[in-house]
Amino acid sequence: MLKLIIGNKAYSSWSLRGWLAVKQSGLPFEEITVPMFGEEWNKAQEGDEFAPSGGKVPVLWDDKTVIWDSLAIIEWLADKTDRARYWPEEEAARGMARSMAAEMHSSYANLRRDLSMNVRKQFPQAELKDETRAEVIRILELWAEARARHGSGGPYLFGSFGAVDIMFAPVVTRFVTYSVPVPRFAAAYMETILGHPWMREWIDAAQEEPWVIEQYEQAAQ
Repeated sequence: MLKLIIGNKAYSSWSLRGWLAVKQSGLPFEEITVPMFGEEWNKAQEGDEFAPSGGKVPVLWDDKTVIWDSLAIIEWLADKTDRARYWPEEEAARGMARSMAAEMHSSYANLRRDLSMNVRKQFPQAELKDETRAEVIRILELWAEARARHGSGGPYLFGSFGAVDIMFAPVVTRFVTYSVPVPRFAAAYMETILGHPWMREWIDAAQEEPWVIEQYEQAAQ
């Protein structure tokens, strides 16, 4: 059985991506949550299971093989199961999907800083910094382009639920948490993501977590 090590469901965006990737595989897995930045976290970082990732989550163990980093986990599971579970079959759509997933993986530093993930909170709408607003606009433009070009087969970015939706799922929660105004098409997509049974499962579980990290409990100034 696969073993997935994650951080707090309330706060860990990368853990959400890794968890959704494993759920999408359809394979059974053991889930281990290590609360971030506490004594248990510090102890886990010293152990062998965390060592390959440099002490970061998520970490996926497949027997004796270890895969860390959410995008790597997606690719490992796509190879292990069926790539069509994760990526569009049509070439042009697949190329765009890969580019969007990679951009989400490597970019948006201002959004990550100013709109940290907290699925248990919703703050009033506030003025975004210019650089953060530019990244929000870029994401909305990508969503619009994906939906217009390749989304006719269903309500997700490329029709059916896949790797790109997994990568952008935490962004959806951030837009909700910080009451970011979005156009109608984006609101519909966000409702689709939040209505997915795995997202409901994750968010419901986050409500039951006893851990609180104060730095994520306040809106960025």
